Amino acid sequence: MKRIKKILKFIVGAIVFITLPTLLLYGYLYYKYNEELPIGIEGKEADALANKMLNALNHQAYDATTYLEWTFKRRHHFKWNKAENTCEVYWKNYKVNLNFNDPSKNAAYKGDLKIETVEAEKLTKRATDYFNNDSFWLVAPYKIFDSGTKRSLVTLDNDEKALLITYTKGGSSPGDSYLWQLDETGKPKNFKMWTSILPIDGLEASWSDWATSETGALLPTFHKMMILGLEIDGIKTKSPFSN
Repeated sequence: MKRIKKILKFIVGAIVFITLPTLLLYGYLYYKYNEELPIGIEGKEADALANKMLNALNHQAYDATTYLEWTFKRRHHFKWNKAENTCEVYWKNYKVNLNFNDPSKNAAYKGDLKIETVEAEKLTKRATDYFNNDSFWLVAPYKIFDSGTKRSLVTLDNDEKALLITYTKGGSSPGDSYLWQLDETGKPKNFKMWTSILPIDGLEASWSDWATSETGALLPTFHKMMILGLEIDGIKTKSPFSN
């Protein structure tokens, strides 16, 4: 009986040792960073700021881009045929071909072996989630006029204007909102996030490490969020006008 009590005491102590610092850290971060979703005003001024942002990023070049390839955090690799609305997604030993126009043509592979079981559905779902998340970190600024988006103008405490985008449908987590802060030219500097997958509202991520792709579209290569770094490399783009 004493041995059982000692074991239970050890288990409880280990749980407290592991979880208490985590809870204290979360409490500190929540108190420091959590923000209420700001209230913005929809209308012409919000759309004007959105268009200023697109023009600063040479959105015509992005619109003309028919193919994008990139690697996210050195874990997930994508070959997105934007013109045909398909994407090859690679991670570990898996490859999934996604066809966004006709999901019946989706296909999942482990190595060279095509998977036909229920596992294929799970892998397809995972690949879709990877694409939705990782492509957003690459091309989010170009999605501000997507179907189902709401654009609002927010006045910050320093009287600067920011652009609040809310996605009412689509993606893996509809209902998410992002507050874009821009420089004087309209180019994004950062955004704050109110999303279903983050436990703290209003966390900020940078949008400052820009590179000009082969097609002329400006795309980010790195984001900083608190102490985390989100690296995007291996970016390749093609358009009917590129070599």
